[in-house]
Amino acid sequence: MSLDKMIEKQNFEGISVVIIDYGAGNIKSIQFAFKRLGVDAVLSNDPETIKNADRVIFPGVGEASSALKMLKSTKLDELIPTLTQPVLGICLGMQLLCLSSEEGNTKGLGIFQVHVKRFPNTVKVPQMGWNTITNLKSDLFKGISEESYMYLVHSYYAEDCKEAIATTNYNGNYTTAVKHNNFYGVQFHPEKSSIAGAKLLENFLNLES
Repeated sequence: MSLDKMIEKQNFEGISVVIIDYGAGNIKSIQFAFKRLGVDAVLSNDPETIKNADRVIFPGVGEASSALKMLKSTKLDELIPTLTQPVLGICLGMQLLCLSSEEGNTKGLGIFQVHVKRFPNTVKVPQMGWNTITNLKSDLFKGISEESYMYLVHSYYAEDCKEAIATTNYNGNYTTAVKHNNFYGVQFHPEKSSIAGAKLLENFLNLES
C-alpha cells in the first residue's frame, strides 16, 4: 500500500506553512510530505512571509558553517529566534538552532541549550538509515509508539540534554528531538520516515500556537 493511501488526511484548511528557503535544505521532499497531508507548504526567504505563517519549517542539509553563512547573508539568523509560532528544525536545521556545532566550529542560534558534536571514528560515520526513537515526550509524538523507526543521515549529533523530547542510541544515547518554548527540532527526516514521520508532521500542524 502506498504512503498516500496509509495517511488519513485531516482538514488543515486555513493553516499556512512556510519552509525557509535559504539554499541548504531538502525542501522539495518536505514540501511533498506536507502535500500528502493536504497542505500546500510555501518555500520562502521573505521575512514578512515567514513571520506571518502559522507554522515554520527550518530544514537543512549540508555543512553547518556554510549554511549559517547563507542564513546571515539574508539576516534570517536574526529573524528566526524572534519567531513566535511553532517552528520545526529538521536535521541540520535542528543543529543550527543549538548553541554550537563542531562542524566548522560553528556558533549556532542558541535556541536549544545543547552542543553538537561529531560521532567518533569508532562507529560508522555518517549514521545512515533507520534507527529507533525512545523517551518520547510532548504532543509532537502523540500517537507515535516508543521505539518507532525514523530515517537518519548525519555525522554530527546533539548531546543528551534536559530539553530532549526523544533520544536515539548510536554510540550511546543522544538527543534526536528537542523542544524549547515554540521551537522544536528533530535530527531525523520525518519527510523520509514513512507513516511515523507523516504522523509527526501532522502533530506539528495540530500543535497549539
